Parts: sequence; C-alpha cells; structure tokens
Amino acid sequence: MTPPRRQRGIALILVLWLTVLLTAIGASFAFGMRHEALSARNAVEVAQVRAAADGAIERTVFELTRPRLPDAWLADGSTHKYADGTISLAVVATDESAKIDINTAPDALITGLLVNVGGADADTASHMMDAIADWRDADDLKRPNGAEAPDYQAAGLKYTPANAPFETIGEVARVLGMTPAVFSRIAGSLTVYSRSSGVNPATASRDVLLAMPNATPEVVDTFIAARNDALAAKLPVPPFPPASGMSAGAVSTWRIRATASLADGVTFVREAVVRPSSDTRRALIVLAWLQGATSQPTATATTTESNGRS
Repeated sequence: MTPPRRQRGIALILVLWLTVLLTAIGASFAFGMRHEALSARNAVEVAQVRAAADGAIERTVFELTRPRLPDAWLADGSTHKYADGTISLAVVATDESAKIDINTAPDALITGLLVNVGGADADTASHMMDAIADWRDADDLKRPNGAEAPDYQAAGLKYTPANAPFETIGEVARVLGMTPAVFSRIAGSLTVYSRSSGVNPATASRDVLLAMPNATPEVVDTFIAARNDALAAKLPVPPFPPASGMSAGAVSTWRIRATASLADGVTFVREAVVRPSSDTRRALIVLAWLQGATSQPTATATTTESNGRS
C-alpha cells in the first residue's frame, strides 16, 4: 500500500495540474471573448465610417448643385472638413477634366504623359501611343508603330484590341507594349469620363500639368503655388501658358473623394465619379463608386472648415 503521505503528495500535484489547466482554459476563453468583442466593435465602426463617407459624397453633390453663393462649394480641389458626431470627414471634389481622357485627348498630350510622368523614352512612348490609338479606333488598320490583332496573337496574348473606346483605365494596362511600371505612374492621371480633348489647369494635378508641351517641373511648381494662393484668396486661377491649345474648362462630371475617420484611427475612403442628370427621375448618374486608398494628396492646399452634418 502507498503510504498516506505519498498519497497526499500525489493528490497535491494533481490539484496543481488541474488548477493550471483550468487557468489556461479560462485565459483562452477570456482572450477569445475579448477578440470577438474587438472584432465586433471594429465591424461596427467600419460600418459607421463607411456610411458616413457615402453620406459625405451625397452631401458634396448637394453642395455642388446649390446656387453659387459666397459659401458654395466648388469642384476646385479644395478640402472641406466637418464633423458628423464623432466622425471626422474631409471631402475633395474636382471636375473630371482635371485628368487626361484616354479616349479623346490629343496624341501629344498622352505622349507627354508617357514621357514626363511614365518615364518612357521618346521611341517607346511613340510605340505605346500608336498601340493605344489602334486599341481605341474602330478599324483594323495598323499605325506605323501600333499593334492590331495579329501583333497580339504573335505576342502569345489571348486577347486582341477592342477597336472601341476604352471603358476603364485598367484596359490601358492590356495595350501591347505597356509596361506595369509605366502604367502605374500614369494611371492616376487618366480618365474615361471627361469626354474632353483638353484638361483644366485650374484643377489638374502636377503630373497632368507636366504632360503639357514645354511644361517643366519649375514652371509647373511655380504655377501650382500661384494657383493655391489664388484659391485661398478666392481669386481667379492664373493662366498656365504651356496649356495653350490643350486647356479645357470645367465639365459637369465630378470626382469626389470623401475620407471618414474615428478618433481611434478607423478610416474609410469613398471615391465616386458622378454626373448630374436633367432627368427628374434620375437626378444623378454614378459613373464610378470605389473604395479609395487611405491617403492621397489633394490638387490644392486650400482647406475650408464647414459646420454641418452629412
């Protein structure tokens, strides 16, 4: 028989192991419950900022369609900040002619973007430009440096040019000769929605301005500084000489970017491209409804603080 003292020792060890086991189970349960609670709270907060950002898009459309009173919002790249309860909102609106329309812009403007922003050399840019033109035109005639269906087949690709206008900017990446590096640099400066042959220097980004003939970085930076000063003083934007012949006025198609944030850092960005409609049954046409990246420089440095709720 086992001596009583030895039995008590074994019992004590068993109790200690059972205590450790129960403690581990309790800790695991508590951690799991805390994780579930945090996940649930995060899901609620994400839903809140998403709804607030969507509401900010709608408010911005309302503000842009108001009569042009002194406090009216303009699609000029200014940032409007306000609060909706505990959610901070920042909204930027620009007319879509701030970008280069890949379907309607002249070859020289797109080529300038490929060289000055995309980093392509002149010969490569010429081949890319002709291939872009061959993609969007309706015929099968090949430009001198372009590419039609046989060239895509010879390259082992399973698709051919659409022979129709680009429907999305993503299509440009499929053009024969377009490299991922060049596309990533120029994509943010392109649009398919403005339907304008030129761009609006008053709202165009630095990259778009650099695509203009004879536009140097020094000239562009000087113009942007003068433009910011004019917008801050609510004065007309000065002319941009390199845009002569390639400038366009504002169009009634707006790109609106709304950022909604909570104090703990939960953030959601909604980016939309919208166009007003004369149809009373459909006052607004939504061309794009995207989730944006959480950080992006605005076209200008002007910021307007607004009191109100979305």
